[in-house]
Amino acid sequence: MTHQAHTFHMVDPSPWPLTGAAAALLMTSGLAVWFHYHIMTPVNLGLALMLMTMYQWWRDITREGTLQGHHTKLVQTGLRYGMVLFITSEVFFFLGFFWAFYHSSLAPTPELGGIWPPLGVHPLNPFAVPLLNTAVLLASGVTVTWAHHAIMIGDRKGALQGLLTTILLGIYFTLLQAIEYAEAPFTIADATYGSTFFVATGFHGLHVIIGTSFLAVCLLRQINHHFTPDHHFGFEAAAWYWHFVDVVWLLLYISIYWWGS
Repeated sequence: MTHQAHTFHMVDPSPWPLTGAAAALLMTSGLAVWFHYHIMTPVNLGLALMLMTMYQWWRDITREGTLQGHHTKLVQTGLRYGMVLFITSEVFFFLGFFWAFYHSSLAPTPELGGIWPPLGVHPLNPFAVPLLNTAVLLASGVTVTWAHHAIMIGDRKGALQGLLTTILLGIYFTLLQAIEYAEAPFTIADATYGSTFFVATGFHGLHVIIGTSFLAVCLLRQINHHFTPDHHFGFEAAAWYWHFVDVVWLLLYISIYWWGS
């Protein structure tokens, strides 16, 4: 920063985009090999390389934003725009699943019996585990907001408590959904209902796991005094993502669990 006359961050050369791309190639091709030949070696190598890349890339970004001071106000604004665009892309990602569900349910084809849910499919009770999961995620939205407010006023203890509670609620949600999947009276192969249900809720569950990991990293950073009232965009990005996951679940619950049943 001492030799440049602007506030932008010129990123140093890094090997992590290359190793990340190699890991993605190994994982996708490795999954195909696993499906067809039951060989796990490529996908395991890809997963190990991906985890290594994630750890070291995030470590470098944390150093840039804390110890090296590269994340100026202008750079933080750019990061905010990037996160907004990423969440926008996620909105359209889930829009495709909702489109598929409503396309199939509003005008069921003769192959489905002309009714929704299709003949022979017994949907889950929306007022059992799905309602509990809704309460869990809504509560987690409150606790992550509590943590955010605590960081903004310099309440370190409150931020740690709010983050830890949110992470535990996210893990609880994932466990409940795993139990729900294990006890579901239909599978992903049961007509259009099964495929739309498991793909939409499954990808949402994956996003919950990603969001929980995101918040766990923020908890470690908060423990290491990385966040201040004026400089905590890493946490803000995690909170935005978590609120997005909450909203998607509400739409899934209303559409698939309640209306769709």
